[in-house]
Amino acid sequence: VDKVVSFEPGKRAVGVKNVTANEPQFTGHFPDLPIMPGVLMIEAMAQLGGIVCLQAPISDGKGQFFFAGIDGVKFRRPVVPGDTLVMEMELEKWKPKYGVAKMKGKAYVNGQLALQVDSFTFAMVQESKEES
Repeated sequence: VDKVVSFEPGKRAVGVKNVTANEPQFTGHFPDLPIMPGVLMIEAMAQLGGIVCLQAPISDGKGQFFFAGIDGVKFRRPVVPGDTLVMEMELEKWKPKYGVAKMKGKAYVNGQLALQVDSFTFAMVQESKEES
């Protein structure tokens, strides 16, 4: 994620990733037809979701949110060098008792849907304080 362009605490975030030809994954994916790997698009969206989860009112910024699951992934168009991927992540559920967040997301290039994810699951992990 290069930049967060919109943020609503506890609700959603919008971020952008400028896809450039000098990124190492394009050397082999694919040599004559560079396409951004789907796993990297999903990872970028997950990082944007982490920004929502690690801010108030969801958390105090302590601990970490781990990517715990994903469902309903649909790739709609290839993302290539020169594209700007605009990603939207929206919090659907937060279960503080279990430290689990559910989000959904979409990513666009030039207003066209490139990727849709029906459900991301994140699990919060905090270091336990040892008693003396």
